Amino acid sequence: MAKVKPLPAAAAASSPPASPEQKPAVYTVWMKSLVFNGNGCTVYGADGGIAYRVDNYGSRGGREVFFMDSAGNYLIRIRRKSFCMFRRWEACRCLGGEETVPWFRVHKTWKQNGAAAVTMHGHRRKTYTVEGCSRKSDYKISGDDGAIAAAIARKQTASGVVLGEDVLTLTVGPEVDHLLVLGVVVVCGLMNRCL
Repeated sequence: MAKVKPLPAAAAASSPPASPEQKPAVYTVWMKSLVFNGNGCTVYGADGGIAYRVDNYGSRGGREVFFMDSAGNYLIRIRRKSFCMFRRWEACRCLGGEETVPWFRVHKTWKQNGAAAVTMHGHRRKTYTVEGCSRKSDYKISGDDGAIAAAIARKQTASGVVLGEDVLTLTVGPEVDHLLVLGVVVVCGLMNRCL
């Protein structure tokens, strides 16, 4: 598989640590793969360089996708689990190549139309809610306390032009794990068959 490799300084600047950040961050999410005839998405950092990507070589909405950094290293493995009409997506952190650690799972909620619940591994109740996840380009991720952790919307240029539904702006709040939010955005893309 071809890897996209930025300059060493750009790679260090565009890869946020796995721990929560102290300031808000803005990413551009393009719901297209960098690979010809592939399905996936590309995440650009504030510097305009590629920060993360997903390339799904199978069909749209595949059963397993990998979220990678710009160097092609696996960071998150996401699998769709199906039980009759109930579907959920399980995410595992990838450590050192193939080793994975269960991290979180996402499922649609039937009580709130168009919402999904995110549950961290080892917890019984939801820890985040995705409000409006059935919409492809406008939804919010909020914590258990109701505070907005991240918001995604169609990207708007500085001159006010709104870009297509496949170009999005993701704003991640302070003290929120960026990698977790980006993983949830990928799951929402899978739910909406955008990847």
